[in-house]
Amino acid sequence: MSRSESLAAYLRTHAWRRLDRVETRDDGLNARCALALLDAAAYAGGLPEDDPLIVLLDQAGCFGPLGCDDFDPGEAGFRLIRGWQGEPHELLLALPAAIATSA
Repeated sequence: MSRSESLAAYLRTHAWRRLDRVETRDDGLNARCALALLDAAAYAGGLPEDDPLIVLLDQAGCFGPLGCDDFDPGEAGFRLIRGWQGEPHELLLALPAAIATSA
């Protein structure tokens, strides 16, 4: 699995978790987050391996020390992802900064 595919799979998994959540009076928050994450997954899955966003995520350690593990943004990245409602490229740009500030 490529790094782009691994990133997309991670985002899809968290999108489905948001869709599976049932909370009264969430005003559509879970649905908006899920749609944003599915959009980000589709975007990420189409990126080439040498795309600058993938390289940034690799440099932030999201693919392990050798760059060949499954995508894992750590706790700081997870916190950003779980509530994401913005544009796909903005999420991928924000992840390295979120990870760096938590280190």
